[in-house]
Amino acid sequence: MALIAVAVGMGVSITAQERALRKGSARAADRFDLIIAAPGSQTDVLLKTIFLNSGSVELLSPDVVARAYAEPKAEFVAPIAFGDSHNGDPIVGSTGAFALHLSGGTLSEGRVFETHEEAVVGAASPMRIGDTFQPTHGEAHGGAHEDERHHGARLTVVGRMSATGSPWDRAIVVPVELTWELHNLPTGHLDKDHDDEAGATDDHDAEPIGPPFDAATLPGVPALVIKPQSVAAAYGLRNAYRTDTSMAFFPAEVLVELYALLGDVRAVMDIMALATQTLVIAAILVGVMVLLRLYRTQFAVLRALGAPRSFVFLTIWSYVTAIVACGAATGLLIGIGLTNLVSRAFTDASGIALNASLQGPELVAAGAIVLIGAAAATVPAALLYARPVVTDLR
Repeated sequence: MALIAVAVGMGVSITAQERALRKGSARAADRFDLIIAAPGSQTDVLLKTIFLNSGSVELLSPDVVARAYAEPKAEFVAPIAFGDSHNGDPIVGSTGAFALHLSGGTLSEGRVFETHEEAVVGAASPMRIGDTFQPTHGEAHGGAHEDERHHGARLTVVGRMSATGSPWDRAIVVPVELTWELHNLPTGHLDKDHDDEAGATDDHDAEPIGPPFDAATLPGVPALVIKPQSVAAAYGLRNAYRTDTSMAFFPAEVLVELYALLGDVRAVMDIMALATQTLVIAAILVGVMVLLRLYRTQFAVLRALGAPRSFVFLTIWSYVTAIVACGAATGLLIGIGLTNLVSRAFTDASGIALNASLQGPELVAAGAIVLIGAAAATVPAALLYARPVVTDLR
């Protein structure tokens, strides 16, 4: 029974996790309508932009960025800039409009940033409103050398986004101008220190943030997220930016390809799980048949005392079927436990919220195992049913 329970538990856990991963990743990409990036791997850009994976991507040229910002069919265009972190949490440069969009229109606490030295944190960030921190260059994870990688800027948390169920819940969103400035890039705005002959100032609070940007001072960015005004506009923009200098794609396009690969892997694992469960049942049957050889004299005595053949058949069949059924039921409980443990571990590691649970397909799979076991149980039952009483009594 324990072998059946373990085999069923692992099988149903795999199918539940695969379904939860599809839903969780689709939910994480839901707020990213259209992504424009430099030509290259769409999968790399998707993983970097939506799932905030480490790694680098080519920068989109400033000309394309400026052209995208002039698109009349875009409700808003948001640059996505990486390169810094704080205690292992990624710091992403973008706009206040994107932070609000990602949060569902309103923040759960506070407000969006209004100066270079303000930041909005994700729902799962340990920082609170009013906390200050220093951004660290690169993907720092703490340690003795982290202080040496600080840019020197000190930011204040002024808002917290609503939960998105994605790695962005651990992200820190800052004005994209700050990210550009910390990496010695133009900030997308004319330098007031040079334009204002009445007096220059280094006060970042007086510097503009967000669009409109000055096309002549825009740097390249890893990606742009565009919210089109309509479905027709989305397809029009997607086609317009599929050029030699840029690529545009809907995240769902890439996810479908990944799901197809995931589905193939799941199909193979389903076959392996079913084969394992069948082998376990076969092993149990062999054990039962050996056990029945020890008790065939007792069954012969019962037959001699008047027990019908059907009684012997049903006794053996019920015994084997009960073992398989109890094993499958226990396996479902093990599957629930495994599913919860794996989901929590995956969510902690990736930031993608998985709400895995056993549903109809897993119950059907467990029921199929019981049916296979019930059918296989007829073999030892039939063998003992057909044995002559006199031979076993000798």
